[in-house]
Amino acid sequence: MDNYKKIHISIGSNIGDKLKNLEKAIELIHLKIAVVKSISSIYRAESIGFKGDDFLNICISIFSNETPSYIMQNLLDIEETLGRVRSKKNIPESRIIDIDIVFIEDMVIDSSLLEVPHPKMQNRKFVLIPLLEIDPKINHPITKESIPEMLRNCKDTSQVKKTNLKVLNPKENIKISRYKYIAIEGNIGAGKTSLSKKIAIDFNSKLILERFADNPFLPKFYNDPERYAFTLEMSFLSERYQQISEDLSQLNIFNELIISDYDIHKSLIFSKVNLNVDEFSLYRKLFYDMYKETLKPDLFVFLNQDIPQLQKNISSRGRDYENKISNEYLSKINSEYFEFFKSRPDLNIKIIDITNLDFVENRLDYLSVLDEITS
Repeated sequence: MDNYKKIHISIGSNIGDKLKNLEKAIELIHLKIAVVKSISSIYRAESIGFKGDDFLNICISIFSNETPSYIMQNLLDIEETLGRVRSKKNIPESRIIDIDIVFIEDMVIDSSLLEVPHPKMQNRKFVLIPLLEIDPKINHPITKESIPEMLRNCKDTSQVKKTNLKVLNPKENIKISRYKYIAIEGNIGAGKTSLSKKIAIDFNSKLILERFADNPFLPKFYNDPERYAFTLEMSFLSERYQQISEDLSQLNIFNELIISDYDIHKSLIFSKVNLNVDEFSLYRKLFYDMYKETLKPDLFVFLNQDIPQLQKNISSRGRDYENKISNEYLSKINSEYFEFFKSRPDLNIKIIDITNLDFVENRLDYLSVLDEITS
């Protein structure tokens, strides 16, 4: 999904409060790079190649669409933040924190900053054993060996023992699991799809995306609204009903979090702006006849963005037919959403002001939006 890749990272410490060092590293990875998807048990491993205290080691996995060099540079910055000073002699030594990328799916990278797969990972039981725990089915992209095969062939004779120690995954503080079905809504260009995709990736959710790109009437509507408004809205009514019925029927709504980048009431809101009074009256009757049995989201999130930023986002999408969307039209859509909110006190609605936030490019902004959704 949009170039997201699974990344396996090894973390170790043998100086100071080793457990705390691991926890801080995971917390900073969460804050700076990505939600941590999985964390292995903590293993105690002997120092290799030098005399020093035993290490505490873990492996974690994350998903990210950032470049490998960006991720590696952030990991180096995290090491420095936690107090690591790298020796210029490039010899094995004790370290307060050691963070290495082991795999980035099947990628092979050999640069001055980063080597992937890690060139020594197959020779290190303290990497292979926790990696086997969290992802036993992956293969080395060069040798094609599985993790069990690499362990059998590993010449490392050092002791690696599983401990009862635990580290907290910061992801557990994001209480999104209290919901089963979240609909992300907003005006045109608010970032509904981008946010929905990020949440679905981070929390292993089922994603429902609106199929607007396939609607042949949308470009025609923007060229001639009066002529094509009713046709457009009826086509959307039919398509959204069919999609939401099909998608929800295939999901286990009791065990899986569902994230959608639209709610069915969007049809009602847009049609009230686009249709004349008589057309809307007919449309509204059809809408409630069709949707009365449809599953409703238990959280409706509205991303409230100012008009200039909406126009900027719309322009950046590069859809020629959207060039004719006026500020007045966006303002009318916004007003209808808020009128709808007033009329439906029965819905669980959260309005999040994303003015001056960029949750696509700025991770702290994204975490701030997540916090508002789940608070």
